[in-house]
Formats: sequence, C-alpha cells, structure tokens
Amino acid sequence: MDRIHKSSSKTPLAPTEYSEFPIITRYDQKKQSARTELRDSLYTRSKAEMNDVPAATAAGSTLPLVQLPKDEEAGEYNPFEHRKLTHPTTNTETLVHLLKGSLGSGILAMPLAFLHAGLWFGLVATFAIGIICTYCVHILVKCSHILCRRAQIPSLGFADIAETAFLAGPDALHKWSRFARFIINLFLVVDLIGCCCVYVVFVATNIKQIVDHYYSIDLDVRVYMAALLLPLILINLIRNLKYLTPFSMVANVLIAAGMGITMYYILRDLPSVSERHAVANVQHWPMFFGTVIFALEGIGVVMSLENNMKTPQHFIGCPGVLNTGMAFVVGLYATVGFLGYLKYGEDTKGSITLNLPIDEVLAQSVKLMIAISIFLTYSLQFYVPMEILWKNLKGNFNEHRNAAEYSLRIGLVILTVGIAAAIPNLGPFISLIGAVCLSTLGLIFPSVIEIVTYWENGMGRYNWRLWKNILLIIFGVVGFLTGTYVSIIEIIESHL
Repeated sequence: MDRIHKSSSKTPLAPTEYSEFPIITRYDQKKQSARTELRDSLYTRSKAEMNDVPAATAAGSTLPLVQLPKDEEAGEYNPFEHRKLTHPTTNTETLVHLLKGSLGSGILAMPLAFLHAGLWFGLVATFAIGIICTYCVHILVKCSHILCRRAQIPSLGFADIAETAFLAGPDALHKWSRFARFIINLFLVVDLIGCCCVYVVFVATNIKQIVDHYYSIDLDVRVYMAALLLPLILINLIRNLKYLTPFSMVANVLIAAGMGITMYYILRDLPSVSERHAVANVQHWPMFFGTVIFALEGIGVVMSLENNMKTPQHFIGCPGVLNTGMAFVVGLYATVGFLGYLKYGEDTKGSITLNLPIDEVLAQSVKLMIAISIFLTYSLQFYVPMEILWKNLKGNFNEHRNAAEYSLRIGLVILTVGIAAAIPNLGPFISLIGAVCLSTLGLIFPSVIEIVTYWENGMGRYNWRLWKNILLIIFGVVGFLTGTYVSIIEIIESHL
C-alpha cells in the first residue's frame, strides 16, 4: 500500500453542514486530502487483489470493497450500508459460529488450568481474563468501525485494521503499515494452524482411548492422526463460511450433550473444597494463563464473523452478539474448570474427558461426541489462515486457480497433522499456542491499534486511554514471555 503523502490540494471541500464558513484552513485541506488518498490507496490495491474473489470471503485478510463517491464526508459515511455480501450471516448464525469458535478443545483443558492456578484463584482469574479478552475484542471492532469511516471502506479484516490505523495515524508510522499487516497475518496463521494441530491431537487421543479399551490394542496415537487425514481433507474443501454453519450447529449440539454428561460424572461424589489448593505455586501460573487465553480467545475469527454479518451493528453493544456469546463462554469455562479440578485434583489430565471412567459406555460416548464436535470445529479454525495464505499466493496462478487453491488446502491439512504427530503432548502444546499467539493477538495488538487510531484525536482526560492500553500491553508481554518459557520447558521434559 502506498504511503499517504501530505497534499497541498486546493480543491474545496464538498458542501457539508459546515459549508457556511467561507474560509477553509490549510489544516482542514490537508486532513481531507490525506483521507482521500488513504481511501483511494486502499481501494485501488484491494480492488486489484479482489479479482475473482467473492465478497463473502470477507475473512481476516480480505476487503470486499465497492466504489465510493469521492466527495462523501467520512462523518456521513456508513460502512455497513456499503457492504456487498453474497451470503451474509444472521445474528443467530454469527452467534453459533462465535460459540463454536470459542467452545473448542480449550474448555476441556480448563480443569488442568485450575490445577496450575488453584481452586479460588483460578475462578477469579478466569473471569478477569475473560473480561479483559472480551474488552480487547470490543477495542478491535470499534477501531475497525472508526477506520472504515475515515477511509470510507465497507469492512476491514484484522490485519487490514492495523495497516489502515498506521496509515491514518502519525506520519512516522506510515512506513510501518506493511510490517503491521504482515506480523498480524503471521500470528493469525500460526495461531489458527496451531489450534488445528491441537484439535488433531485431541480427537486422535480420545479415539485411541476408546479403541484401546474395546479392542484391547495399543496403537500409537499417531496412527489415529493419520486415519483422520482423509476426512479432514474432505471437510476442508468447503470454501464458503455460510455452508459451514450446519457443521457448527451439529458440533454445538454434540459438545453440549457431551459436556452435560461430563458434568454428571464430575458432580458425583464431589470432595470438599478444602481438599484442593486455593492458590497454586506462582511458578505454575504461566501455564494457567496460556491455557485460559487459548480457551477463551476467539479473536482470530472475530473480524471474519463481523464482516460477514447481515447486521454488523448488532455485533457489539448491549447485549450484542459478542457480549452474549462471551458471557456464556466465560461462565461455562469457569464452571467446568472449577468443578473439574475439584473432582479430580492432582490427577487432572490435559483433557477432562480423559479422566472419565474407561469401563462405562456413557463415559465413552462423551469422548466420541466431543471428538466429533472438535473434528467439525477444525474447518472453522482452518478458514481464516487459509484465506490469508491464499490471498497472498493466488496472484501467482493465472490458470488453474481452483486446482491451486485445493492443493493449498490439502497441503495445509497435511501440515497440521504432521505437526500434531510431532508434538502429541496436549497440555503444554495448548499453553504454548495461547502464550505465543493469543497473548499478542488478543491483548497486545488491539491495544496498539487503539493507541494509533486515537493518537491524533486525543487519548481522553488524563490520557486514560493511553495508560489503559499500556497496562494491557504489559500484561500481554508478561504472559507471552512467561507462558512461552514454561510451555517449552514442559514440552522438552515430556520428550526426555
């Protein structure tokens, strides 16, 4: 994207409610010129990049743009009215996708997270982290709406938000806009590919436990991962987000039923809370942080969902799709974590389903239901990294684009299965993905974007917005460093 240059254009502003003033300051001319050049730059580049790409692929890396009137004022521009979507999703469909994007294998690791935090500290910290994560998503979406109005663009993906913020912000940051876009896309791809790897490990581990019990065989878990390869390839050949809604619905029903039965086992003969640690040792907290962030943070798919909504103004607000979904998710995660650790204590495993009785059919059905649910969730997590990579690679294919895209999809699925086979230890792997990617995507990047977005318009009284975001960044950096270190040590020790 071209850098915004200061303009000396003397073209008068289009008539607005302020047109009664006969004199237009040089500053006003400069700001309007910069806004126009930003919009034109984004539009020109994106128009070229979006050739042959349907508007429905408004994922974290695509910009479904329409031609805009050149004299339209940013204050009057409503980006929602200019979105052209082939298959927009309703509020209910978006809520279903949001729940499915958050209710993954992370919920089953919450008892293990509480083991690393302690019973009561884990409960309080889970709600605190849940509120912070939800707030950071609000920051990102609000900045997206502000920047869409400034640049007069219908919608922006996560990486596009960062790039646009840097281009519309202070002059010194313009040259860093491409880097901001690249680094967010990189972390999004690594994060969601990592989630897909965790899903493969989870499904294979649960299927192995069932097969081992009923058929008295002891195959390596990697054999089951290899068996999942073909079904995963087939389901991920679906390219439209709307067509994945039925899979999300089925997955939600299965995980709801599975969690209901799991809670039945957990609630039987619960020990006293006095038998569990209220607060765990501090050195274990980074594992808790990484696991909870992994479980709660669905920011990788948030902008894809918001951009693909029929009524995006309902995504945030009160109650809003986001608040409704996250309130349910955080409450459910805290409940499962608290009761799961209370039930199994020091014997808590990487997935709570692995603690269920092996010799009972009902318990085994839970493992199967949740394994199928996580299997179906894989395609939703796979959607965004695939779109990011394909957007950057499709220009190299003038012919046979469909064949190239399908080849990339197949190759990525094979890659995730290969990584999962290399690191089959579930607990540290989950914590590592949460610490490395989600602390940056979910906490650090939204805070930086808000600082840049509001820089020229002021940070509020006493610069409260600046100080608030600095605290969020520090929190994210500490979680990143400590969580990464502890997770890597755990993975190394598990291979010794």
